[in-house]
Amino acid sequence: MVLRKIYGHPKSLRNVSTHYCAGCGHGIAHRLIAEVVDELDIRERTVAIAPVGCAVLAYDYWDFDCSEAAHGRALAVATGIKQVRPQNIVFTYQGDGDLAAIGTNETIHTANRGENLTVVFINNAVYGMTGGQMAPTTLLGQRTATTPKGREARLQGYPLKISELLAQLPAVKYIERVSLHSPQEVVKAKRAIKEAFKNQINNEGFSLVEILSPCPTYWQMSPSKALDWIREAMIKEFPLGRIK
Repeated sequence: MVLRKIYGHPKSLRNVSTHYCAGCGHGIAHRLIAEVVDELDIRERTVAIAPVGCAVLAYDYWDFDCSEAAHGRALAVATGIKQVRPQNIVFTYQGDGDLAAIGTNETIHTANRGENLTVVFINNAVYGMTGGQMAPTTLLGQRTATTPKGREARLQGYPLKISELLAQLPAVKYIERVSLHSPQEVVKAKRAIKEAFKNQINNEGFSLVEILSPCPTYWQMSPSKALDWIREAMIKEFPLGRIK
């Protein structure tokens, strides 16, 4: 019998304990990115930009070059690095409060310029690091620290569909929304991340993958219920699939 290795720890992922809450999706997303970087053989020229948020300690997990950025400014930093060192593969890893709130300006204008960058956008519909406040992607009726009775359109507006907004820009190459609520969807998420990195390798312009990710702590749910909530509530507001 011939034994064949079918699993191994990614070289681009450090073997360390996690600081994320039980059931958080960040660890899965980190793993997918590390696998893609290894499979594309770009580890030695990859640079990740992580701003303020739950993922600010991403450099503790990825074993390739990483840089921090001020809250919302990841794409500004990424643009500077990519323009000075175009041979590098530069990507940002941003949450919804960062990318779609304080960083909306950087997000829209970076995409509008068609910068040859890759964006991994974690949408968990809430601010995580700062205490569970309402985010731009918070669903109508969803309770948060700043919407204790649930988000109301009249008071706080509607959930911001940043992927659909960016898809309207002519310089944007690729937008896809995926999820982490099941093994099948995790496989699709990895496929989308790989395509986004390939676009940058081929100098095709701006790519963004939006990932619906669980936050059991601030959704006040068990990890299993949080996965159900993505399927039953989030996907209705944020449909999965390729948008551009």
